[in-house]
Amino acid sequence: MKKKPKKQLKFGLIGQNISYSFSEKYFTEKFEMGHYDNCEYANYDLNNIQNLSKLIHQTKGLVGLNITIPYKEAIIPHLDKLSKTAQIIGAVNCVTVSKKKKLKGYNTDYYGFKKTVSPLLKEHHKKALILGTGGASKAVAYALRKLKIEYDFVSRTPDEFQFGYSELTAELFDEYHLIINTTPLGTHPNIAECPELNYSLFTKKQIAYDLVYNPGESTFLRKAKENGAVIKNGYDMLVFQAEKAWKIWNE
Repeated sequence: MKKKPKKQLKFGLIGQNISYSFSEKYFTEKFEMGHYDNCEYANYDLNNIQNLSKLIHQTKGLVGLNITIPYKEAIIPHLDKLSKTAQIIGAVNCVTVSKKKKLKGYNTDYYGFKKTVSPLLKEHHKKALILGTGGASKAVAYALRKLKIEYDFVSRTPDEFQFGYSELTAELFDEYHLIINTTPLGTHPNIAECPELNYSLFTKKQIAYDLVYNPGESTFLRKAKENGAVIKNGYDMLVFQAEKAWKIWNE
C-alpha cells in the first residue's frame, strides 16, 4: 500500500519591505535541517493590511504567520481571536490559521526579549527607557513588567506620559540603567541612523539593547559601547520568538 503523501504546510511573514527578513532564512534552514519536507516559508509583502483576507483565502495550506512592521497593531481588527497575552500587550507578531481560515493572534516578542535580557540583569537594573512606541515597544514593556522593572517611553512625538528625546538630560538619563531601542532606526540598509540621544551619557552601569539585528552592531550599540555600556542586539530575541511561534503553530 502506497504511503499517503504529507499535506504541504505553508508559513510566512507579513510586513512591508521584508526582503531582508530573518524569518524566511531561519525557517527555511530549520525545515531543511529537520527534514520537514512538507513545510515551506515565504515572505508576503503587503502594501496594505486590507489585503490580508485575500492572501489567507488564496494561499492553500497556510497554517501560520509571523507579523512584522508596520502591522503588529494594525492586524488586530482582522483577527478572529487573541491570546490573553496578546490582548494585554495590544500587539501581535504570530498568527495561527485554522482549517476554516479563522485567525488567532499571539505575541512571542515579549518571550524572546525576556529570555535574552534576563541573563544580563544585575541588582542595579531597576529602571528602563524604551525608545519608540510601536508594537514591539508594547511587548518589551510587558516583559519588563514581568521582570518587575519600571520603565518609561521615549518618543519623537511624545504625549504627556512620554519623554521627548530632548528631555533626556544627564541627570534624568542617569536614573535609567537599561536603554532599549525598539525603533527600526539603524536597520540595513540605513545603518548610519540611530535614535537622537546624547551617547556620551552612557556608562558601564548601563545595558544598551537594540531590537535591530542587521547589522549585528548597530550605530546605537556602537556608540553606547564606546562609552562603556554592555550591549545586546536583537538576533537571539528573534530566535526565541521564532521557536515559540513554531511551538504555537504545532499545538
